[in-house]
Amino acid sequence: MVNLRLGIPSKGRLSELAGDLLKQAGLSFRRQDRSLFARVSEMPIDATFLRTEDIPVLCAEGAIDLGITGSDLVEEAGVELVTRLTLGIGKCRLAVCVPDDAPIARPAELDGCRIATSFPRATQRYLEHHGARARLVALSGSVEIMVALGVADAIVDLVETGSTLAANRLRVLADIGHYEAVLVQNVQRRSPEQADRVVRRLEGVVIARAYSLLEYNIPRARLREAESITPGYHSPTINALEDPDWCAVQVMVKRSDVISVMERLETLGASAILETQINNCRL
Repeated sequence: MVNLRLGIPSKGRLSELAGDLLKQAGLSFRRQDRSLFARVSEMPIDATFLRTEDIPVLCAEGAIDLGITGSDLVEEAGVELVTRLTLGIGKCRLAVCVPDDAPIARPAELDGCRIATSFPRATQRYLEHHGARARLVALSGSVEIMVALGVADAIVDLVETGSTLAANRLRVLADIGHYEAVLVQNVQRRSPEQADRVVRRLEGVVIARAYSLLEYNIPRARLREAESITPGYHSPTINALEDPDWCAVQVMVKRSDVISVMERLETLGASAILETQINNCRL
């Protein structure tokens, strides 16, 4: 059997996040120093450590079968790939940023400006959509200082907290798009069964990270109301209690909604409300 080739970011925050995700999905590996290759212990997979921005092109060219990279980089590469799964990590937004004191209020007013960016394709499409014609200065890094250096009048860059923009006296004019890490596959789909196993393993972790298991007791007379609050991923599990007037409910709830859901259940008369973290699942 030919080993599946998986491309993983070689460094940076996404490298750490991807490594944790793979390990939780039962796809662990040990990278020796700065080695470019590693063998996955649990499956016939060769992990290859690559620059995040190179993964879309290398996957499209068949050098790797699957790759973890940013959806922004996939869009910018403009290559043909199959996006198998959004991973819920590495979330960011691509934004047009201008100096704090610039009189620019709309993207159309960028007409005639110089714009520094590492995403020339996405920037060009955005500007065309807004009827602005600008000169793009394509760079591979340190875009945020280009206005201060006099190289550009505005920038298009990834924004997370906004602290870097503030330090360089820039403000967000408009968002171009929101992105996150994705698992992409070569269109030839070599070793399809192995690839599908990887997708299912990662999918189980991605869903588990987004949900918690909520357990509570509720009077049977209020069960229908409780089910409207916690409908579950598909439906809740209902169990009888020794007291026939009460029942126990187990249900998956979006982790971001857990606190408010617990408050609503308590108001309804529920008791023994417990949240349990889900590490993995199959749905």
